[in-house]
Amino acid sequence: MDRTTIGRTIEIEGDLASEDPVVIHGQLRGTIDAAEDVVVESSATVDGTVQAETVHVSGTVEGRVEATTRIEITAEGRVAGDLASPRVQIADGAKYRGHIEMDGWQSSSRS
Repeated sequence: MDRTTIGRTIEIEGDLASEDPVVIHGQLRGTIDAAEDVVVESSATVDGTVQAETVHVSGTVEGRVEATTRIEITAEGRVAGDLASPRVQIADGAKYRGHIEMDGWQSSSRS
């Protein structure tokens, strides 16, 4: 399987688009738009929007995170920004600040 990997010593300023999974160990300042999965490893920092099928955060993300399937923030993960996905998992010990939007949720109104 092909994947895009950003190593620990790599710093990118700009937008990244990929049809393959993306694994980030370094730093990225900009938008990530991936057709498949994005993994933000514990050594990584992302300052910008992340859009993918699934997003797994063990590092730090400052910005909006959008996933068509699932967002997971591990106990080591830190996110400051809004989350949008039908499924969101935030582990005990994770640091999170923002709002969560989940597709398919409907308010039940009572008369």
